[in-house]
Amino acid sequence: MSIIKIDMNSPEFQAELEKTIKFTDKVVKQFNWEYNPQEEINEGVQLGLARNKIMYNKRFCPCYMVEMVEGKPRSVEDRICPCKPAIEHEIPDEGVCHCQIFCTPEFAAAKRIEMGMEEAVHQHSRGLTKEECEMLVNKHELDGDEIMSLLEARALGIVKFKLVDVREHMEWKMGHIKGADVLIPTSSFFQTLDEAKLDKNENIILYCHVGSRSAHCARILNDMGYKKIGNLSYGIVSYGGEKER
Repeated sequence: MSIIKIDMNSPEFQAELEKTIKFTDKVVKQFNWEYNPQEEINEGVQLGLARNKIMYNKRFCPCYMVEMVEGKPRSVEDRICPCKPAIEHEIPDEGVCHCQIFCTPEFAAAKRIEMGMEEAVHQHSRGLTKEECEMLVNKHELDGDEIMSLLEARALGIVKFKLVDVREHMEWKMGHIKGADVLIPTSSFFQTLDEAKLDKNENIILYCHVGSRSAHCARILNDMGYKKIGNLSYGIVSYGGEKER
């Protein structure tokens, strides 16, 4: 079968795309869902639905293959928008459908916070809100920019957490992240952990040189019942903020 080429600029396609947008608008209203705040995702899915409508006369989910069975097109898992798995399982359980165009109001609200938070963190366009801080400080893996933003927010009293260095004492003396609260060397982890008197219910972020030791220590703490452990994914070498000797 040769590749079917559709001219997206043709009057036929543009007319079908307009109908498809009205269709997805209706679906959102019918099920009390929301569109994904990431508009490019919605646009891509709507383009795919319009394409499938022209090719197969059905709005098959563009994220799944369409097979020809006995000369008739059929979507894998019978995914016709709005598909049964999305209605019955994906959106109720995960907050969003497989294609991610439709989601619950709660998922959309969290996604908007995440999008604003990423802009603030990586572009330093503004300070984080308390809500954004709470979401960020509960991540399992953080990058250097995120740690910098959290330290700035902590200095303003917006968020609370402990930043723990799990390298060795010599490395700490050579330079550690300004704002690190305590050194718990991996080589004497259990002994110094007791001395640090960390609360099992507080947010704790670990870091080492490149992220491997701290990831190992994070797993240990999780097994010990510490509930809110984060890790600086690529270690202090990825951190562009101020360091102390």
